[in-house]
Amino acid sequence: MKYLLYSTLFFSTLCYAQNVKEGGYEGTFGLEDLKKIPGAPDYTNLNYWIAHPEVEDLADATPGKGQLRNGQSEAEVDVFFVYPTIYTGEQKSAFPWFADVNDTELNDRIANSTIKYQATVFNGSAKVYSPLYRQAHVAVFRSDSSLRMPALDLAYLDVKKAFEYYLKNWNNERPIIIAAHSQGTLHAARLLQEFFEGKPLMNQLVVAYIVGMPIPKDQFIELPICESADQTTCWVTWNTYLADYYPPYHETWYTNAASVNPLNWSVDDRWVSRDVNAGGVLKKFDKLRPGLTDAKNHEGMLWIHKPRFFGNFLLNWKRFHNVDYNLFYLNIRENVAGRVSSYLENSDRGE
Repeated sequence: MKYLLYSTLFFSTLCYAQNVKEGGYEGTFGLEDLKKIPGAPDYTNLNYWIAHPEVEDLADATPGKGQLRNGQSEAEVDVFFVYPTIYTGEQKSAFPWFADVNDTELNDRIANSTIKYQATVFNGSAKVYSPLYRQAHVAVFRSDSSLRMPALDLAYLDVKKAFEYYLKNWNNERPIIIAAHSQGTLHAARLLQEFFEGKPLMNQLVVAYIVGMPIPKDQFIELPICESADQTTCWVTWNTYLADYYPPYHETWYTNAASVNPLNWSVDDRWVSRDVNAGGVLKKFDKLRPGLTDAKNHEGMLWIHKPRFFGNFLLNWKRFHNVDYNLFYLNIRENVAGRVSSYLENSDRGE
């Protein structure tokens, strides 16, 4: 029964977007409350990096009992990871629309959710950098654009400043992976457009994993979608749903959305068997679980059948947004290693 509880918690602890009501935002805070802004992070201070290779943090963790290792100390590549919305639940009256980067309770939630279950995917091949930022509260995604856009713009400003500081002080012309999830993906896509596409920095881009938000196929002009497992200087994305399910906003969000299957790294629409799934992770992070689920690209979404784990009969989700990374953990990790190897082999060291 204890294991059953942990398995169930895996599919609920990290969930946030599914708790937001369909339709408009219902709450006590409005446009005027955008003026309530917490203090900006100081990226010269490592305390404002939720993950940094010079600090012992949860980005150093690996699931299981020693079969994987944290390779950051010798990595030749960096990953700049922008985490998703963790400021959820009740809005705080002091700063209702923005996360306070000095909120230790919230920062602990960030570390023990997205950093542990998502950012660690990259630590076998890259040094992990992830800045704290004044993320917008999840309710902005149910608000009109007059509120949503200024809130997301301020959040992006932090991400941009952190990236500029990283470039100036730590990058040293090293290859870069851009990675993100959900709200973080919105900010990461802006980074790619502002700093990479059509600019010299594009030559340093290994790959971008911009997951958990519908990204139009034509989002970028020069930066292509990845269509094979070892392609570099490209981007991948997916949004996970139960097979045969169409969300209410499907035609609006997904008609022209890209989707790359993380089991075969292709844009085709074939079902890829769960036998190809090298291993996902559950809540306990105690081991990798091969064959957790299959996957198929379908009309801008990634369809899966119900994940297999003890107690899955309690799982009735149709949207698997919060576990976009977890379900394919080892496949992503292995793909990162392969793309890094391909990039290094074909960079100016030989190209």
